[in-house]
Amino acid sequence: MLLKEKLKNHKIILASGSPRRQQFLRDMDLDFEIRLKEVDEIYPPNLTQKDITDYLAVLKGDAFEGTLAANEILITSDTIVWHESKALGKPKNYDDAFQMLQSLSGKTHDVITSVCFKTKTKTEVLSDVTKVTFKELADSEIKYYLDNYRPFDKAGSYGIQEWIGFIGVSKIQGSYSNVMGLPVAKVYQYLLNLPL
Repeated sequence: MLLKEKLKNHKIILASGSPRRQQFLRDMDLDFEIRLKEVDEIYPPNLTQKDITDYLAVLKGDAFEGTLAANEILITSDTIVWHESKALGKPKNYDDAFQMLQSLSGKTHDVITSVCFKTKTKTEVLSDVTKVTFKELADSEIKYYLDNYRPFDKAGSYGIQEWIGFIGVSKIQGSYSNVMGLPVAKVYQYLLNLPL
């Protein structure tokens, strides 16, 4: 059975301002509504890797506690770049972005996304990890990218679907859509297997 048919009596709510995540749901042919709530994305300092994204995805979902109707499925998500034992979130400013990209240059890092599915009665989380390898990036290439694409709303200071991804990424192991913020195949499968 196709997912659209399965979910016809349910309402999908995406709690994300990310145009990329919104487009992915459209590309999956899902009808959905966008609902946003401000959440301070702060996590306990002892968390690492997927524990960080799991925690933040659930935190974003918990902001809707008590507001969901019986037929609503809320989707929240969080993505980080995990590199050299630390999480790279969105850059604070231009210099921060420059340093992040310099640190990723010539190396492999993990992009981790967690997706939280919340209904009136339960909360479940799935996550995915993609390994991304950059070639050695020249400072002039980093500067060109930052000046022209301004990726300051992106974890790790880059969008794989932009110029830097085309010229800089030499290898990827895992889901491409995961690097853009949503492991689409896993999300589709989860919803397909949901006992409704």
